[in-house]
Amino acid sequence: MKRLRFLGIFLIIGLVFTLLSCTKREMKDQGTMTEKPAAETQKPMGNQQMAQKSLYERLGGEPAITAVVDQFIANVLADERINKRFARTTGERAQRFRTNLINQIGEATGGPQKYTGLSMKAAHAGMGITTAEFNALVEDLVAALNKFNVPEKEKSELLAILAPMQKDIVEVP
Repeated sequence: MKRLRFLGIFLIIGLVFTLLSCTKREMKDQGTMTEKPAAETQKPMGNQQMAQKSLYERLGGEPAITAVVDQFIANVLADERINKRFARTTGERAQRFRTNLINQIGEATGGPQKYTGLSMKAAHAGMGITTAEFNALVEDLVAALNKFNVPEKEKSELLAILAPMQKDIVEVP
């Protein structure tokens, strides 16, 4: 149970940081993610077709979300500001955390995944997560999204979905 709580916390912190810390930037590639596995088989879409697709589809579905989550986790583990918070997230715990993140983002963006982890409030209760730690996690998520050239519109939509989680994660301003 503590493992799931820790993984849920990591997921939530990452998502919230991204939503709160993301700044508007012009992206060279306004199409789908360029380094995602599905990108090679997708055809460019007109604006009307893109508007009809869910955020999940516009992001590239599970293969693209998985690639971003994997990069996000790598970013967090390399981030000396917060990586100590995840020192015990190894082995089965790390895999569960990864799966929970993929499922949470998938479900939140309109995909078929179902997040079954703890609520963000329950997962992070008593951890004393600071605003600075939360912001570092968001920066790591934004860096992962930027690596895969996620268009600004989709990035903003994803961050807007995740931003409300901050109030349930941060305990120390």
